[in-house]
Amino acid sequence: MDKPFAITLDPGSSLANHTGSWRVERPVYVDRLPPCNDACPAGENIQRWLYDSEDAGYEQAWRHLIEDNPLPAVMGRACFHPCETACNRGQLDEAVGINAIERFLGDQAIMNGWHVEPGKPGSGKRVLVVGSGPAGLSAAYQLRRLGHEVSIYEAAEMPGGMMRYGIPSYRLPRDVLKAEVDRIVGMGVELVVGRPVTDILELMGAGGFDAAFLAVGAQQSRNAYVPAGDATHVMGAVSLLSSVDAGSPPLLGRRVVVYGGGDTAMDAARTARRLGATDAVIVYRRTRERMPAHDIEVEEAAEEGVKMKWLSTIAGADQGRLVLEKMELDEHGFPRPTGETEELDADTLVLALGQQADLSLLSGVPDVVIDDGVVEVSEDMMTGHPGIFAGGDMAGPPRGGRVLDDRTVTVAVGHGKRAARSIHAWLQGVEISRPERHPLAVYEALNTWYYADAPRTERPRLDLARRQSSFEEVVGGLDESNALFEARRCMSCGNCFECDNCYGVCPDNAVKKLGVGKRYAFDYDYCKGCGICVEECPCGAIAMEPELI
Repeated sequence: MDKPFAITLDPGSSLANHTGSWRVERPVYVDRLPPCNDACPAGENIQRWLYDSEDAGYEQAWRHLIEDNPLPAVMGRACFHPCETACNRGQLDEAVGINAIERFLGDQAIMNGWHVEPGKPGSGKRVLVVGSGPAGLSAAYQLRRLGHEVSIYEAAEMPGGMMRYGIPSYRLPRDVLKAEVDRIVGMGVELVVGRPVTDILELMGAGGFDAAFLAVGAQQSRNAYVPAGDATHVMGAVSLLSSVDAGSPPLLGRRVVVYGGGDTAMDAARTARRLGATDAVIVYRRTRERMPAHDIEVEEAAEEGVKMKWLSTIAGADQGRLVLEKMELDEHGFPRPTGETEELDADTLVLALGQQADLSLLSGVPDVVIDDGVVEVSEDMMTGHPGIFAGGDMAGPPRGGRVLDDRTVTVAVGHGKRAARSIHAWLQGVEISRPERHPLAVYEALNTWYYADAPRTERPRLDLARRQSSFEEVVGGLDESNALFEARRCMSCGNCFECDNCYGVCPDNAVKKLGVGKRYAFDYDYCKGCGICVEECPCGAIAMEPELI
């Protein structure tokens, strides 16, 4: 009699271990958009360079950072860090000090002399950039990396735009600004200062430029009518700040009133204190909640002795006295006069009611649309005239693009990068392909038990007495030890950082390591779809999806 027929299967065979019929759902690895990246107007890959910083790979982190932003030492001082407002860690304890780490990396680059090569070989194309503020410098940097010949024309005698003439040196030291501008020029970018542009088409034709990016900035103060006698000393906030930067500060007197409620108003009042004003008062027609100035600016101004008069407007000025009219908010939150007045002593009245760009260089350019003092641009930052692009303060929100209310250095850098990529595509006669946005990594998808309590590292600040009497930098930087600590507070929201949790907790050994930097894969011949890996992934990089039948 023959022996019974038997089949012996290799334990590794899919026939022996197939579990697909057991599962209703299967786990998949996903990549989600970190909220810090999503909130950055410059489009930085923040999570990437934080990851590099966690292993003290500071130069690599810096090089990843400057792929999107060539001014990290500046931005680490001037940016109001919306990334930190969005940071998921803020719901656990405190947001990661992203801005402080960015500044640390930027300062390391300056200290160690890290530089950037021009990039690709010459394209044979010439691009004109008008304005050397953050948008213009960002565009010039990116265009040079893409292989184009770039010339920046700047009307002022020194580069930097509103970074130089609108941000006081106690917030942005000029040696830091110079170092980052010099790095961009060192890539082969031509910088022509003291050269205002009055006719963009004429200059493009004469210079043989194939395209132009306009970023002239908003350096003209908006003035409101204030009835004032001949003896009243009235000046604009931008004029005050730029004269200080030029080394010729005006005589303001002991009592200075600043009319306005934005960051420039705060800077003007804080500058007045440093120039010797015993009283610096900001007059604003709405309440603190409706003030456009960023919180940190208001807080630091108050610390330095700047006073605020809310719900007030200036009705007249003469002989060292101002007449203020009290306001009240209507049901829609708009201020309206009450008829009540009071007087306030003032040796100088500084107007800080916003700025606007000088757009005369576009006079006569066909198809360019200017509305409410800004140029209309497409999603690709191009004006209505082919080959002329615009960004920064002079441009409105890109049509079809992301609407950003703030006129900040960071927004301008983002405009410059977007415009450079669009100019590159336009010169090549191709269209830009924009990658699909990943879903946002929300706090609820994280398993925060994995992250130990780690208090945020606070940057040192100059003592108050020295702040009120000098233009020394107010906010200090991190050192290497606490920069490393702060970087390691990042939770890598939505993206695997190879912590081995899924590998360690899987009861079926269905998670396979692919090697350092390659992450993992699921072996669905073993996976039973229990979902433990999802529950234990600290950063929310695994999701369950319906099983395919």
